[in-house]
Amino acid sequence: MSFELQATVREAQGTGASRRLRREGKTPAVVYGDNQEAVAVAVDHKTVYYALEKESFHTALIKLNLNGKTQDVIVRDFQMHPFRQEVTHIDFQAVDVNKPLKMRIPVHVVNAEKSQAVKLQSGRVSLLASGVEVIVDPKNIPAALELDCAEVVAGDILHLSDITYPEGVSSVALKRNSNLAIATVTGKKR
Repeated sequence: MSFELQATVREAQGTGASRRLRREGKTPAVVYGDNQEAVAVAVDHKTVYYALEKESFHTALIKLNLNGKTQDVIVRDFQMHPFRQEVTHIDFQAVDVNKPLKMRIPVHVVNAEKSQAVKLQSGRVSLLASGVEVIVDPKNIPAALELDCAEVVAGDILHLSDITYPEGVSSVALKRNSNLAIATVTGKKR
């Protein structure tokens, strides 16, 4: 899924200027990285708020239109107001689509309901980590990684090597020879 955002450069910075922006329905943001100076920008709050609700937005390559120029960016960080439904700040990292990128991709459990652990042993698959740090080609960033649990039984422990990685995606921990546990399977053994 591709996303596109309109941004404008903001001249005034600081707490007061950010409050004025938020009152106007804008969200203060920063674009940094890819051998460039950090640029303070403002984006439409409503567009960003609803986009952040989609899981795919956090791993997507976003086209940021800034003063007539289009730039490829990813979301690196964002802050939410403690009790209001408001994005207070967002950080974008500029990306060179020809260089590999290190980022965190969410993990989804699939086929758990078909496994012996869930069907016959009253078990459950519990993720120990919601995401995995990977090195990926920016043109082919997956929305999520899949952990197939069709063959698991109670007591199994699933590791990073059990995840199916798409082409062009590799785990940072596996490259360091660290096959960390990613999920456990509970249930009654027979």
